[in-house]
Amino acid sequence: MRIAVLPEGRAPWLAEAVREGGGEAGELADADGVVWADPYDAAGLAAVLEERPDLPWVQLPFAGIDPFLDVLDHDRVWTCGKGVYAEPVAEMALALLLACCRDLQQYARAGTWTSDHGRNLLGARVTVLGGGAITTSFLRLLGGFGCHVTVVTRHPRELEGAEEVVGPDRLPEVATRTDALVLALALTPETERIVDADLLAALPDHAVLVNVARGQHVATDALVEALRSGSLRAAGLDVTDPEPLPDDHPLWELEGALITPHTANTKAMGRPLLATRVRENVRRRIADEPLLGLVDPDLGY
Repeated sequence: MRIAVLPEGRAPWLAEAVREGGGEAGELADADGVVWADPYDAAGLAAVLEERPDLPWVQLPFAGIDPFLDVLDHDRVWTCGKGVYAEPVAEMALALLLACCRDLQQYARAGTWTSDHGRNLLGARVTVLGGGAITTSFLRLLGGFGCHVTVVTRHPRELEGAEEVVGPDRLPEVATRTDALVLALALTPETERIVDADLLAALPDHAVLVNVARGQHVATDALVEALRSGSLRAAGLDVTDPEPLPDDHPLWELEGALITPHTANTKAMGRPLLATRVRENVRRRIADEPLLGLVDPDLGY
């Protein structure tokens, strides 16, 4: 089976993964599938599909595929990095959550010895938006803290580590009894700005927000106002809107904001994980087995 790894020369390590999976890294003209290595170049992929409209399979690199929503179709099988990066991203979510609960972002800025403040994560009421692989990993890591966990997801089902799993219609109610709100959901039209001024106002004043999903989930202006007014204690943000966050953005100056530059999954962490996914999916494609990380073009994830 010939698989084209594109853009050409972008990721030789993915070409090696194709070969390790039993395939042959070939040219687009006679390829049986494409591993697309650029997580943002939707126009480039669209041009590839225009040249080869009969391509039966496309493997995308990231779990979040929002840049490619206009390219998805029902003419081929689509897979992505869904679930691949769950462990490092969940680890970052826990790190940001602990830091925000303990006000580490304030201590780090202080420059002098200060009075003591902060809250325990132990026994806290944690609400997680999203029921995918990141949430599964996060709940396992959170297990030792004795938290009461509520998961809000489009498809409620039993999840180990969660006391309750509810649909999005329950979010306004759940927010009023939330000490920490963690975002680990896919970006779709329905989840864009899901954390708006109304939801932020519903959270208790001592609550913290952690976002390791996409910056567009949060109405940034409303978040700035909530942190300024003290109606939200802290926000740990690995993603922002806009991104990269401009140097003069007010979030940088707010003592309640802890910002990392979208590093929950670094290149060094992610490459071997994605290579493993590509290698396994090539093997499965050759063996006519179900592929991992299947994308639903209608749902957009």
